[in-house]
Amino acid sequence: MPRTPNVTVRDVARRAGVSPSTVSNALTGERPVSEAARRRVEQAAKALGYSPNMLARGLVRRRSHTLGVVTSGLQLFGPSSTLAGIERQANEYKYSLLLNLIPRPGDGDVMASLSAVVARQVDGLIWAVPEISANRAWITPQLLSRLPPVVFLSMRRRPRVHVVAIDNRSGARLAVHHLVARGRRRVAHVAGPTEWWEARERRQGWVETLRRAGLPASETLVAAGDWSPASGEHALRDLLARRPDIDALFVANDQMALGVLRAAQQLGRRVPDDLAVVGFDSIPESAYFSPSLTTVVNPMGELGRFAVRTLHALIEGANGTPAGDAAHAAALTPTLVVRESA
Repeated sequence: MPRTPNVTVRDVARRAGVSPSTVSNALTGERPVSEAARRRVEQAAKALGYSPNMLARGLVRRRSHTLGVVTSGLQLFGPSSTLAGIERQANEYKYSLLLNLIPRPGDGDVMASLSAVVARQVDGLIWAVPEISANRAWITPQLLSRLPPVVFLSMRRRPRVHVVAIDNRSGARLAVHHLVARGRRRVAHVAGPTEWWEARERRQGWVETLRRAGLPASETLVAAGDWSPASGEHALRDLLARRPDIDALFVANDQMALGVLRAAQQLGRRVPDDLAVVGFDSIPESAYFSPSLTTVVNPMGELGRFAVRTLHALIEGANGTPAGDAAHAAALTPTLVVRESA
């Protein structure tokens, strides 16, 4: 039912037989009320056509109940899944979202996006643009002190900066260890773009695991793609031209792995008999690749939810102002799903 302009909190309170403050707490969740009181308030509000005016509440309390989200690359699985998680958790906390898309995520000139979001008086900000090249150079204590609370995603740890990320290196270790444990000894890597922090972390996990197993991790075993299936296809052709002896492949995302599987079929390399393949991300379609793809489950939706929970705590002042580096970072751990390709 649409809000009736002349109905006030006091009208709802009288109908429900409670105080105006109880009505406010029941409808906003700011403070606990009994289940019986909450039901009476909700019934009275519905009967009168009343809903809380969140904008007016925000002006009175100097809160907009809006979170700013700056992101890019929504055509990719990771960013779109993260945004879905942000939206779900924000809804649970009754925040609205103000979305700002950056067309060139590698561009370090972010002042226009920052100004556009902050000017709308958001309560907090989630910076969900991946770390690429020097696009984090703008982060300084002086600038952050003039902004509402900010949580950064998908970047390396920095002192006195709140960071939530996936442990990409740990995920890569899972993938490569799985291949090594099954007797593969020449494990190549199709890497993501080298300017991406996440791609570098996944590559480092590949290097560390092979070295720990006493196996080579040379440059001849690496080909870089751009996250697309076409680049995965080209990467495998390039690798096999240089190293026809490879018997396994860790691919930095599932979309490139799709291209790898296509190239392997065209080149007569049987997967997994001749070439075992493990991807990264666990996109829904990976279970239906041919063969189905063994892959690292990348909890991007949970990353988004965790970012909102972290930001909400900062807005409410639950965390204070931590002084140490470790208190500002959290890393979510991936898992591995084993299918036919490895």
